[in-house]
Amino acid sequence: MSSNDSNFLKNPRFELIPMKGVEDQAQFLPPGATVAVTVSPSKGLEATFKLAEAMKARGFRVVPHLAARLVKDRQHLTELIDRFAGDGFDELFVVGGDETEPAGQYHCAALVLKDMQSMPNKPKRIGIGSYPDGHPIISRDELFKALQEKQPMVDYMITQICFDQKKISGWLADMRKRGINLPVFIGIPGVLKRQKLLDISLKVGVGDSTRFIMHNLGLAARLLGSEMYTPDKLVKQAYSLSNDQHNGIAGFHIYTFNQCQTTEQWRQKWVKN
Repeated sequence: MSSNDSNFLKNPRFELIPMKGVEDQAQFLPPGATVAVTVSPSKGLEATFKLAEAMKARGFRVVPHLAARLVKDRQHLTELIDRFAGDGFDELFVVGGDETEPAGQYHCAALVLKDMQSMPNKPKRIGIGSYPDGHPIISRDELFKALQEKQPMVDYMITQICFDQKKISGWLADMRKRGINLPVFIGIPGVLKRQKLLDISLKVGVGDSTRFIMHNLGLAARLLGSEMYTPDKLVKQAYSLSNDQHNGIAGFHIYTFNQCQTTEQWRQKWVKN
């Protein structure tokens, strides 16, 4: 482990979902932590704003998510960007969104990013998602082309959860060969019951990794047990990948699924060890 690696779990990014009970769980996060607030398809952008504002008031460094498919038109986008800036948010994470039908002209994150470039209140820092495990309806080449298109307009990317180190390693190598040099935060799940993690993975389309687990009876048995899942193995794998500076790994992004207490207890133990 290099000296830079030792900081990965000391200062990770944490992701929260606007759901009941999230503010109670947020009290367990370290003071001043970077906290991303997702967009809930069922609750919309307003729920993201409210939770982001509440987390900022607690002293966290907050990164709200903006889902392109929830934006109606350029005027609506301008209003949203102005509101983010007015609330003191200088960093934004832009995603396409999970809505089947877009609310307006923006069906993907790239279109939002392009229009944001000319806006005076554009965030100082912008992140985007990436898919080492692939996407259920978008081909691998199309995903890379999208990253190439977005690269000049953003500052970093965050991976979706992937349980297969070989996939992450291959994806990193392929991406860098294609000239995509954005720093990447490796997305890992927090600490939660294994059954819940499996359910979430199936719902959010972690995809090939989940199918890999289900076809491996040993892994499936462990995931379906009553024990808690901890991402120790994923952390060790990411550390090994970070030893190659060409991979450009910037740190960890922890998908807490609002299980902040158990996740932070695990993180503190890891850091102390």
